[in-house]
Amino acid sequence: MGHTAISSGPDTSRGPLRVGVLASGSGSNFEALVHRCRQADAPCCEVVQLIVNRPGCGAMERARGLGVPCELLDHTQYPSREALDRAVVETLQQRHVELVVMAGWMRVVTLVLIEAFPQRLLNIHPSLLPQFRGMHAIRQALEAGVSQTGCTVHDVVQDVDAGPILGQREVPVLPDDTESSLSERIHAAEHQLLPQMVMQRAAELLLQAAQG
Repeated sequence: MGHTAISSGPDTSRGPLRVGVLASGSGSNFEALVHRCRQADAPCCEVVQLIVNRPGCGAMERARGLGVPCELLDHTQYPSREALDRAVVETLQQRHVELVVMAGWMRVVTLVLIEAFPQRLLNIHPSLLPQFRGMHAIRQALEAGVSQTGCTVHDVVQDVDAGPILGQREVPVLPDDTESSLSERIHAAEHQLLPQMVMQRAAELLLQAAQG
């Protein structure tokens, strides 16, 4: 019976899975995810909330253009990472979010957020993990002289960039690459990989819910 359920695909009769996105920068991955979800014939997920932590960041403008609710939680207004994460969790829960995606969220998250969304908190990182963890992955790749790098989508755990890997996409490093040129190509790969992995996880969660 297990094989029959898997072959039948996710149960979308209850509606798409509700996704929340956390972003700190331009929001290009957020926009790519929204477009991909909306283009699907039978969408398994829908982006219902964006949270940003920097006033005036590009992601806020993208959210307005896309008609996605956006909440600013300025991290400088919170006394600790835990306090910020509590506000993030409260906002997501008010919107009944079921899956959370960190798409350029430049904050180290705490157990407050991780434990609120177990197995439902994903991150996109600009390297082929476990290589080049941390904030300066693209610079590290250039300094190391590697011939290829890429991007990774993984589950979020307490250790930074150390969670189980869901998917990766390789990007060649060219001899004349700068941090800017390599970053541009990695971002293009992220725009393909992130929606694919989010939709895959959403389909898995819908299937689990249908199976009880």
